[in-house]
Amino acid sequence: MKSDIEIAQGIELKPIIEIAASMGLGVDDIIPYGRFIAKIPLSIVERLDDTPDGKVILVTAMSPTSMGEGKTTTTIGLGQAINQIGKRAMMAIREPSLGPCMGLKGGAAGGGYSQVLPMEDINLHFTGDLHAITTSHNLLAAVVDNHLHHRHTPEINPRHVVWKRVIDMNDRSLRSIILGLEDRGLNGVMREDGFEITAASEIMAILCLSQNLKELKERIGGVIVGYDYLRKPVLAHDIGAEGAMAALLKHAINPNLVQSVEGVPVLVHGGPFANIAHGCNSIVATKIARKLSDYIVTEAGFGADLGAEKFFHIKCRTAKIRPSAAVLVVTNRAYALHGIANIKKHINTLDQFGVPAVISINRFLADSETDLSELKKHCQELGVDAVITDFRESGGAGGLELAEKVVSLCEKESAFRMLYDLDVPIAQKVRTVATKVYGASDATFTPQAASEIRNIENLGYGRLPVCIAKTQSSLTDNPKVPGFPQDGFNITVSSARVSAGAGFVVIFTGKILSMPGLPKTPAALAIDVDDQGNISGLF
Repeated sequence: MKSDIEIAQGIELKPIIEIAASMGLGVDDIIPYGRFIAKIPLSIVERLDDTPDGKVILVTAMSPTSMGEGKTTTTIGLGQAINQIGKRAMMAIREPSLGPCMGLKGGAAGGGYSQVLPMEDINLHFTGDLHAITTSHNLLAAVVDNHLHHRHTPEINPRHVVWKRVIDMNDRSLRSIILGLEDRGLNGVMREDGFEITAASEIMAILCLSQNLKELKERIGGVIVGYDYLRKPVLAHDIGAEGAMAALLKHAINPNLVQSVEGVPVLVHGGPFANIAHGCNSIVATKIARKLSDYIVTEAGFGADLGAEKFFHIKCRTAKIRPSAAVLVVTNRAYALHGIANIKKHINTLDQFGVPAVISINRFLADSETDLSELKKHCQELGVDAVITDFRESGGAGGLELAEKVVSLCEKESAFRMLYDLDVPIAQKVRTVATKVYGASDATFTPQAASEIRNIENLGYGRLPVCIAKTQSSLTDNPKVPGFPQDGFNITVSSARVSAGAGFVVIFTGKILSMPGLPKTPAALAIDVDDQGNISGLF
């Protein structure tokens, strides 16, 4: 069996100008980054304003195992399959973070004959979007500390600075640091601080939810960097940082155009965490893809309890998107861990949102036909269509039946709906997601969480949607509890914070880290480059 990188390096790529032409874009409509990558300027959105929107198809999953179940592979493969049955489709996915690439999961460009190319470039630096986000974020951190050092107004309480620094790498040693040591204050105000990974940055979430530069700058200006001595929030706008920060993101806000193994156009843009942020690609990439194709296949991080819920409640609400269909990715290894009750709950969640769904049973090489057939039978007993797919080894041809079923679902208007209104209290929003999406009996709030939510509402942020940070490994808030507990469970909310610029309230449950660590044997140790610049070891 060929590895992902061996397959990727064996494909003859089409010039990006040809890929753009297949979408109806000319040479002047793209900004080339070499021969095989380009950016699409936001001006295209205005030009295509009167063009009808394509159907949006969301790829989500059951609760995953630690290695993931192949949502990106399914997303790319399904887009290729829809094209093979004679329809016009594009894919829109997130950009990989270097942290997971060098850590445990590897890259995020799909797999086998259902991946996006050039795979090495996409996984390593790409067009520099994540670096621009990192720099913009850290510029604000530097301005905040300079503001403290010179005692500018509005005065910020050093103990209540909430804006940390970021780096696009898994580095547990940076979770907690001390700033301003030595030289009697010449090195700044001494205080506690820390780093988060770039994918967890509010600037990342803002980039993905902003639809133009004006909105981007306004959202950045609304970021809370800290509080004064009266506990009044101090914003990025109050210290004058939003202009320079937005300038650093001038090019990063333009979506990236690449191609799949089969030469289908793919937009790869933005990569927010699916826990602390909303786990979806950018709104502008999705909007452009909808204008340039009849079907747009996209994905949301982790299982339907996290990614799909945030896609619906945050991204679709912000962008006014009505998804037409959903695909729930199921694998034999995840079924062995979580059971059919877990799959049933995720299907139930999609049904509550009014989005018709089909199950894609993603084949792995070690799976037996008997096991896959048995799994398909159990899935169909849930009253939903289930199809065995083999996108990794067969590309689009490995999912033609799935493509036909998904296109058929899209022919009817979905009954899409939100599960909560924005004007209900934050705690009620949390309880709605906990009970209806996770299947919990209730949500309980620690005294700290209750106090923080009360303060957020008192500051005027109570009408924002909630972004619940919960483990992806379980429907509960305990990663060691697989499946779907039948004896009931509660979700415990430990704390809350407002991402005012992004426009949501982050609700923390369990122990969620915004700076992951590397595993005992990091993936980085297998990556190499030869004297000719050929990269090996990426997966």
